[in-house]
Amino acid sequence: MRSPFLDRLAVGTPILFDGGLGTELYARGVPYERCFDELNVLQPDLVQAIHRDYISAGAEVIETNTFSANRVRLAAYGLENRVRDVNFRGVKIAREAKEVSGEAVFLAGSVSSLGQPLAPVGTITPAQARAVFVEQIEALLEAGVDLLILETFSDLAELQEAVLAAHSVSADLPIIGEISVAEDGHTLTGAGPAEAVALLEALGVDALGVNCGVGPQGALDAVRQMQGRSRLPLAAMPNAGYPAMAGGRRLYVATPAYFGDYARRFVDAGVQIVGGCCGTTPAHVAAMRDALRAYVPESSASVHSRPAATPLRAAPLGTDDQGDAPSPLARKVRNGRFIISVEVDPPRGLNPAKMLHGAELIRAAGADCVDIGDSPMARVRMGCIAFAALCEQRIGIETLIHFTSRDRNLMALQSDLLGAHALGIRNVIALTGDPPQMGSFPNASGVWDVDSVGFIKIIKQLNQGLDWAGNSIGSPTSFLISCAVNPMAEDLELELDRYHQKVEAGADFAITQPLYDLEQLDRFFSRVPQPKVPTVVEIMPLQSYKHAEFCHNELAGVVIPEAHLVRMREAGDHGIQVGADLARSFLGEIMGLPNVQGVLWVPSFHRYEMVADLVRETVLLRDARLVAA
Repeated sequence: MRSPFLDRLAVGTPILFDGGLGTELYARGVPYERCFDELNVLQPDLVQAIHRDYISAGAEVIETNTFSANRVRLAAYGLENRVRDVNFRGVKIAREAKEVSGEAVFLAGSVSSLGQPLAPVGTITPAQARAVFVEQIEALLEAGVDLLILETFSDLAELQEAVLAAHSVSADLPIIGEISVAEDGHTLTGAGPAEAVALLEALGVDALGVNCGVGPQGALDAVRQMQGRSRLPLAAMPNAGYPAMAGGRRLYVATPAYFGDYARRFVDAGVQIVGGCCGTTPAHVAAMRDALRAYVPESSASVHSRPAATPLRAAPLGTDDQGDAPSPLARKVRNGRFIISVEVDPPRGLNPAKMLHGAELIRAAGADCVDIGDSPMARVRMGCIAFAALCEQRIGIETLIHFTSRDRNLMALQSDLLGAHALGIRNVIALTGDPPQMGSFPNASGVWDVDSVGFIKIIKQLNQGLDWAGNSIGSPTSFLISCAVNPMAEDLELELDRYHQKVEAGADFAITQPLYDLEQLDRFFSRVPQPKVPTVVEIMPLQSYKHAEFCHNELAGVVIPEAHLVRMREAGDHGIQVGADLARSFLGEIMGLPNVQGVLWVPSFHRYEMVADLVRETVLLRDARLVAA
């Protein structure tokens, strides 16, 4: 008997899925450490309330709360023998929500990866993986799902086993297969959209696409690559940009209005199945439903939709060093010199040649140092200490390493810092770090024995010759310590409180998030008119309207002024030039401010040549300021 969902798919009009179920559970007080799937048993009313909210917002398909309800993942909570119960109840809760609403929605059984790599990297064989998927899918089918959505897969081999498991359980159950890609458009294991299309079409799924991993812009790029290769309906269910931590909670920045705009873009690009993943809420779904009404005949649109609540958004140099002399950068900061730095990310693999060439361009242009990221955006890159040592030894330029407490416990933080000091690295910006869930390894665990404030205190104590336990380390270290501050934080009171804590803990200077005009900078200085430590302003030149739109809507903590967005939209093919002009103009404005003592240039897409030109111009402006003084 033909599936009603396939009949609906054959109509050809857009189908709207729900948003992030885990996001809503988290927003309603369930910590990420809990087993979300177990709530089907422990708190069914909470799960059902979220389903009802998504139905009211206009979702035509709701996904069961069974994303991680396979034997392997449940074993982490001692629930490996409750696979059937958790999945069966997940479907039952969704069906009851449907019945209460009175809407004709479809129930999609959510199935994701095992959370562990398959052999030969891991210990789970493909045959064992297939058996695990069969167990879960049998329970979902028995409970009565209308279709399966196999989502957030980064390994095509594992996705293949999930599809084969589904086919072995039922020859008729519709299957949507979705991969998760990073910002480079590839999965964690290196597969691109074209490879995913070839595999999934050969396996006989009914629709395919992307979800999670990236925000709307990255998802659109991926499905456009699929569009020309696939004869099947396409699906796009991105995250709400990249998350930020605010007040100890994880917040996503892409707004419902932004998702509404991208819902139209997805459909215009040939996508038929639209929805959201991490960070999306009933408000995002409602905005997408409103945006898609123009594509759906009134008779097929959901008849009820109520407004959903919009979620909150986030969001002088120490003189007590002894022993080793302070770094050249430390002396410049102490003497009030205007600092010029450029961000250079470590390579993603073993070959540092391209990044070292960029560092050489920056050195030749006259920069004081290069900033080295510590697996920024929680994506795997060469270690910051190793790459910083290469820059200092091979290029001869001083480095400022970003160092996070995300990946290291108290012992590793101190051990790695001692090793960095022995290699000649003297400058550190102490950071809490992006959550692993937003990066290449969403199943990785963050450590966070301390946050950035506690980390600064640890470094300061090393500078006094003591480890965190008060034991002598012999000669004291001589680290220059920087901290981060975001003048555009949504909760500015909290951000300023954190900033003052960092300064009191021992930070020697502060670096802002990317800023674009004096009004944004004044948001900070109006509240901190006489900062106790120098401030370095980060500037990231815009490359195109697409780049500006992405930064504004998908990068946490970045706000592009409306006037800049208009200029970039009007720039057309001259976006790089206009972006550079806007950056130059802002640089000229901050050079005369007494509270600003430096600039950090951030080259998007590793355009070091362009930023090297901006560095040379900055050097000229700095020299002119010195002469005038």
